[in-house]
Amino acid sequence: MSDPRPVRLIVLFGGRSAEHEVSCISARSVLAALDPARYDVVPVGITRDGRWVLAEDAQRVLEGGEARALPAALEARGPEVEPLQTIERRSDADAPIVVLPLLHGPFGEDGTVQGLCELAGVPYVGAGVLGSAVAMDKIVAKRLLADAGLPLAKWLGFRETEVGADIALTVGDALGWPVFVKPANLGSSIGVSKVDDARALVPAVDAALSYDEWVVIEEAVEGRELECGVLGNDKPEASMVGEILPSREFYDYEDKYVAGTAGLVAPADIPDEVAAEVQRLAIAAFTAVRADGMARVDFFYEASGRGLLVNEVNTIPGFTPISMFPRLWELSAVSYPELVDRLVQLALERHARRSRLRDGPPDT
Repeated sequence: MSDPRPVRLIVLFGGRSAEHEVSCISARSVLAALDPARYDVVPVGITRDGRWVLAEDAQRVLEGGEARALPAALEARGPEVEPLQTIERRSDADAPIVVLPLLHGPFGEDGTVQGLCELAGVPYVGAGVLGSAVAMDKIVAKRLLADAGLPLAKWLGFRETEVGADIALTVGDALGWPVFVKPANLGSSIGVSKVDDARALVPAVDAALSYDEWVVIEEAVEGRELECGVLGNDKPEASMVGEILPSREFYDYEDKYVAGTAGLVAPADIPDEVAAEVQRLAIAAFTAVRADGMARVDFFYEASGRGLLVNEVNTIPGFTPISMFPRLWELSAVSYPELVDRLVQLALERHARRSRLRDGPPDT
């Protein structure tokens, strides 16, 4: 029997990564969609220097029942709180607690906050520690996806100490030109450069390495960009397939979050059998990286070439008003508020399932 009390939902936003602003915008959208009769909402911001603060301004607005009055992008400011004490359930008499991390990039999407929730013994939305860490690291994720037999574009990965004077020769021989250079552990197209020739490679690698000590270099694929949402735990479901139409040379940070001028065609204008294959591959990729709860899987589609290529798995996709994950599910008959409700229930289900596991030696 489900607990009739409202769930105490701790919404984490902000964070230490370069995607701080995106997280703040996502949090605003989620908080505005929550049903106050179902959730006792506690918005907690994480500042750029890693301090946890109670977002008092947002709390006051929510308590006044005026979620629409929330600022367009919340700010991580307020009285400082202790992370573990903020999320832990103090007694069985307390209402259920679920943590909703809307933290993109390192220190939030990479297993760090998920580990804290595991230590506190509280349910949380999204992938676990392993799935979060794996999907965040593009190099490790690509290796697992390849091991699962999923189709990928050509790529190379380098640690900072492995980048030598001959890197341009290595990349040119293996991938050709142009290529894309990315930090291995970041998202939202931050630190990403398109490189047309050998002369521009080293500055692009240096820019990526300013965000992470690992860099991934990928061939530039001349294909359509498709996306598919995945929702579920042990029985994941795929959304309808959408297509990104970048307004710039490639789908960069400006296009995603600032100008918002990229187009989304949903359902994508592709044959039914291709759409079905995208959905199959999306669920396979979700499973390969040990995701739970939610993910957005991105693809390239070479209609007259290699067909579908898996690009990335994003375990905490954007939840801004123009983000593709909630829009794809809305077009799949799951509204924004319903999507959040399902994610909370999936978090509770996963926690209940894992709580049945032994945490000590067998009885003697």
